[in-house]
Amino acid sequence: MRSIKNFLIIFTLISSSTSIAQPTISDKPLSPRIANYKMNVEFNPTTKQIVGSEILTWKNSSADTIKELRFHMYLNAFKNTKSTFYKEGGHRFRGENIKAKDTLDWGWVNVESMKGENGYELKNNIRFIHPDDNNKDDRTVISVKLDKPVLPESVIVLNIQFQTKLPKVVARSGFSRDYFLIAQWFPKIGVYEVPGQRFATKGGWNCHQYHSNTEFYADFGNYDISITLPKEYVVGATGLHINTKINTDGTKTVNYLAEDVVDFAWTAFKHYKVVETRWKHVQIKALLQPNHLYMKDRFISSLINALDYFNDNLGVYPYTTVTLVDPPYYASAATGMEYPTFFTTMALWGIPEGMKLIEDVTVHEFGHNYFMGLLATNEFEEAWMDEGFNTYFETRIMNHFYGKKTSVFNLFGFHFGDFEFMRAGYVGMRNPKAAPDANFAWKYKEGNYGTITYNKTATWMTTLERLVGLKTMNKIMKTYFEKWKFKHPTGRDFINVVNEIMFEKNDSYLGNNLNWFFDQVLYGTGVCDYRLSSIRTRKINKDRGIFDDSNKVVPRTDSLSKKQSSKLYESKIYIDRLGEVKMPVEILVHFDNGSEILERWNGKGRVKVFKYVKSKRIAWAKVDPYNKLAIDINLENNSLSRKPRTSVVWKYASKVLFWVENTMLSFSMLF
Repeated sequence: MRSIKNFLIIFTLISSSTSIAQPTISDKPLSPRIANYKMNVEFNPTTKQIVGSEILTWKNSSADTIKELRFHMYLNAFKNTKSTFYKEGGHRFRGENIKAKDTLDWGWVNVESMKGENGYELKNNIRFIHPDDNNKDDRTVISVKLDKPVLPESVIVLNIQFQTKLPKVVARSGFSRDYFLIAQWFPKIGVYEVPGQRFATKGGWNCHQYHSNTEFYADFGNYDISITLPKEYVVGATGLHINTKINTDGTKTVNYLAEDVVDFAWTAFKHYKVVETRWKHVQIKALLQPNHLYMKDRFISSLINALDYFNDNLGVYPYTTVTLVDPPYYASAATGMEYPTFFTTMALWGIPEGMKLIEDVTVHEFGHNYFMGLLATNEFEEAWMDEGFNTYFETRIMNHFYGKKTSVFNLFGFHFGDFEFMRAGYVGMRNPKAAPDANFAWKYKEGNYGTITYNKTATWMTTLERLVGLKTMNKIMKTYFEKWKFKHPTGRDFINVVNEIMFEKNDSYLGNNLNWFFDQVLYGTGVCDYRLSSIRTRKINKDRGIFDDSNKVVPRTDSLSKKQSSKLYESKIYIDRLGEVKMPVEILVHFDNGSEILERWNGKGRVKVFKYVKSKRIAWAKVDPYNKLAIDINLENNSLSRKPRTSVVWKYASKVLFWVENTMLSFSMLF
């Protein structure tokens, strides 16, 4: 590999804790800032390679003495077909268009040197490990045995020299022709979890391999990144652009600073058209394709809509920048990717206003800044907390700004909304019982990961909202955000917030905790399906016969016979619980005279019967009339109308007509 000409790293150690001096944006830290990076890198678009120097300042925030560090080497997932990524089906992103000889299309990342602050070389202490699947050919996680342990509450500084080769973009990172999306591109330290953090009962590394389904998990920190590349390239990146220096050799060096984030990603492309504007305290930069520039208002307005909605309904966006990236059509595998303050969206030339593809993808990918970025969940182990929560908010935002029934498609008299689209994905699954939401992402089978993690979660979150009410749901989400931003929450942490709010609400209908709800929709695999199976009515006739011991016919004169001077009907409705999931359910009963009764049932039995004796009969009834149970997989069996009674004559006449018709058809086949 060609070395970088005149590539020099200078760093200064300050204080006894050996932290790295870095420029700052904010007056005080918003996060623990455990993993901090200062990098100088040079990018060669021709060879698709990056040569870099990384100074990592990492704090041991535990009470443990740590003798080993673990790092993600994500791009080695694209090194060959023996990686865990490819064995799990990662090739489907690429198709079969790459042959073994196409070495330029594969990617990797190598550690050339790793030195401690005393200059001790640690490269020989590196070994590849496979904590998830024992795939000895996977190279996406390394363990580094330290020459000197990191004491509790102490800091270690490592000087790492690395080389990265970008793959042809198939998932989240890489190149296509002259376009580059550079993500998960450097040796990145894992998360050391302390007892009580997430599921940890003792201190240990959480550093999973790169799987086909999963995304990522990292600690908060600061990133001071300088990138040298040919000067004709337009660059966008996580964080704030500090400055650009034009070099004498036809290159430029751009410097970005990002604080209190969990990752750093960037893009380079010669042909971007840059559109800039502001929203409150946020500088917005949109990097658009030249033939998409006429759609700039759609990109910008949908992003601002998302900023407004999240700001009002979840929490304040704490960063000062956001960069929207519109990749070219031939780099479609790079669309719809999310990183802190930086995301890629999707557009097609000529896409009409009635198709909200631009708006939908923009809203969704920006939303990850909250659920992946600020609420830094472990996407390997609980992907639903990012993708599912974000999809739920996507449906709310899209429906709010573009109409509940028109927020995805509204053309030629046809229309449907974003939530309906998401729900349809879940209820239309071949097997909606395939796996629980609470599942490690790489353990989903048969392509169910996306539908369960995104669609099902959004559907049961909407069900939760409709059961507790929008006001209470907003309080739940705001409380959760404020309590857990810049931390690593788990699903149980979210449930605890829900239960705290429900205890305050003291809802006798739902109970003061909703463990029963999450046990079913999150940790269980059952489905919800209530059916209104039957409506039966009969006229109550007046009493007739002999009612005394003298065997004489004596007319009844009690209160019942007086009441029967007008017609009375006995009506019954039958509701079945066909699924395993038990939900409190409402039933609206409508009578001939227009009167209605709203019944409530705990939904626990298999059959529930409601009986009425009234002067009017039931006209129709509907289970879940206000559509609170969005998770009900079959809404078509929720309502029923009373069928008019058919006389005996017509009953047999219809049978005769049936046989006549079939006989005539049989004769016609002879000619």
